[in-house]
Amino acid sequence: MARYTGPKDKISRRFGVALFGPSKALERRSFPPGQHGVRAGRRKKSDYAVALGEKQKLRFQYGVLEKQFRSYYAEASRRRGITGDLLLQILELRLDNVCYRLGLGNTRSASRQMVNHGHIQVNGTRVDIASYQCKPGDVISVQDKPSSQQLGLRYMDLTQAVPLKEWLTLDRATMTGRIARTPENDDMDAQVNVQLVVELYSR
Repeated sequence: MARYTGPKDKISRRFGVALFGPSKALERRSFPPGQHGVRAGRRKKSDYAVALGEKQKLRFQYGVLEKQFRSYYAEASRRRGITGDLLLQILELRLDNVCYRLGLGNTRSASRQMVNHGHIQVNGTRVDIASYQCKPGDVISVQDKPSSQQLGLRYMDLTQAVPLKEWLTLDRATMTGRIARTPENDDMDAQVNVQLVVELYSR
């Protein structure tokens, strides 16, 4: 299983956005890392550098490596519709992201761990693949094992103040969620200009 394991606060500081969840490092030092970080924001970036930065932000936000991200883009470009919106839909419907949206993890990496360790079921079947593509109508629940239930309850307590997305429904008592519909553009809070990502790959 490939995933990014490097420093997260550095990445968030480089882009000036909390890509991995709330970060106190951004509050303390709101400039890029490195020796010349304070002056880095004064340099004018090329169009290519801006587009590359948007792509990297999207990758880090969803915890996807380059090869997999390229395959997601290829899939989105094959489908009929707006490529940028379809790319975001594919990323949003990853199982680890759906669990994050349901509150079964206070960060995407925590949700990914819940999935990889076998605590999550889809339609009553255990699924331990974080990149599993969910679809409307799928029911996501926590396994009946005591350890899974305990973890699920802990994350539910941590995320109870986080509003639920409109494309999902959730029964907190049973820790069971359902994908009511495909997420639309207004439902997704990607902190990037997706059009620049599409232009970068279509060059």
